[in-house]
Amino acid sequence: MTVTWDPQRYVQFGDFRNRPFFDLTARVLADRPASVVDLGCGPGNLTGTLAARWPQARVLGLDSSPEMISAATAAEHPQNLSFSVADVVDWQPAADTDVVVTNAVLQWVPEHRELLPAWLAALRPGAWFAMQVPGNFGAASHVLMREVAESPVWRDRLDGVLRHEDAVGEPADYLEIFLAAGMRADAWETTYQQVLQGPHPVLDWVRGTGLRPVLNALSTDAAAAFEAEYSARLDLAYPQRDFGTVFPFRRIFVVGRKI
Repeated sequence: MTVTWDPQRYVQFGDFRNRPFFDLTARVLADRPASVVDLGCGPGNLTGTLAARWPQARVLGLDSSPEMISAATAAEHPQNLSFSVADVVDWQPAADTDVVVTNAVLQWVPEHRELLPAWLAALRPGAWFAMQVPGNFGAASHVLMREVAESPVWRDRLDGVLRHEDAVGEPADYLEIFLAAGMRADAWETTYQQVLQGPHPVLDWVRGTGLRPVLNALSTDAAAAFEAEYSARLDLAYPQRDFGTVFPFRRIFVVGRKI
């Protein structure tokens, strides 16, 4: 199923969504790469930081969403940065690729664990591959979403729409893939304790990401009814405090350099 993205809603929680990208790319120690790819670049705001970090490099941002690429190309960006619509499933690194960054994208690609070995094998010695995926599919935010979707009211309309707890692997799974492909690799996980503001902040958060398939599959009225039921469960799982709502978010990182 094709997911329609809203670039403005996606960047609503910019500070929280951006931090894993910078934690990931800080471990990419490429000196003067000539060709850099941001695979699944979204609205391109973070891709721009790669162009600024490596001004001598050709930086290419790729995303399957025309809405995201439209937002990226409309924004002001340096001359060494370009964007294009492309599907991750059909992509292969060019022979001269020095750095590949893919941030919070591969969880949307069910076969990504089968694609990774071919991508890594295509890289030349010295090239870097850095990936980050959310590791929170067992968190209440996702479990409750699936429970509502699987309830009698919604089951027929949402069957097969949502990803399940096997959408991503564990750090050790990815580390093994990288090492088997001839990479010197580092894998780790971080759980960010995010403090969100507003009356229903977790619902607002997932509206920009995990809830998109549901919103795409339902009519406007049905989506509102689903959100009301789901939001009531979220409010119990993530209670609001005087200082805000704590929303733990686990993420999985892997960075490797081809030997």
